[in-house]
Amino acid sequence: MAGLSTQELTQIQETLASGKRPRVMFTEAAGQIAGQLGQVVQLDDPDTHDEWIMVKFGSDVLPFAPGDLSIPPKGATGRKPAPEPVPEPVAPPEPEFMIIREKPVRQERPVSVNPEVSEPETPAVAPAPRKPAAGKGPKVKPPAGLTVTLAYTEGEWTVGAVQGTKALAKPYIIKAQEALKMVSMLDVPGVQEAVEHILAAERAEAEAHALKLRAELAELEAKLAELGAAGA
Repeated sequence: MAGLSTQELTQIQETLASGKRPRVMFTEAAGQIAGQLGQVVQLDDPDTHDEWIMVKFGSDVLPFAPGDLSIPPKGATGRKPAPEPVPEPVAPPEPEFMIIREKPVRQERPVSVNPEVSEPETPAVAPAPRKPAAGKGPKVKPPAGLTVTLAYTEGEWTVGAVQGTKALAKPYIIKAQEALKMVSMLDVPGVQEAVEHILAAERAEAEAHALKLRAELAELEAKLAELGAAGA
């Protein structure tokens, strides 16, 4: 089964927009759950991380990449996961026997030896059976990605945090100095310069507004002085 195409992703997005949850089938790239069905509950930003399709499987909501999913055929019910192969027990090796020849004891009188009596044999201790190798465990999905967003909109700086589909911190307003301090900790060329350019533009706009207010105030003071002189 191939992964989702661009057209199929567009269909899934339109189905979600209509309030429905489209069904998808897991491909071999998804591991042991291949062939089973799930429901798409949300599409995240594909530029943020590779696994940006949130799928409900059982009681869990897990992130998957487009290559892990496909559109199921009509009437598909999904297949049960294949049971893990049980390793066959290793049969213990057969015991080995060793023949130990005892040294004859010297006696003063001759002793007759019966040739029909065989020499004693002492069996060796059999080694303990080896334990069977443990099978591989199921594929474990990594935790959802964490996204922290610093934004500038309509003269205000905001910061927020999202992990998967859960909002850890809704966007709230911060000061311009705090935004510049956050950006200064990032070693990303061009980002700090962009923030400084925004702050410089805001500073220039504030200075121009202040000059306008000072000019208006000076004009009002001159008018008051003129009216005061006329009434004297």
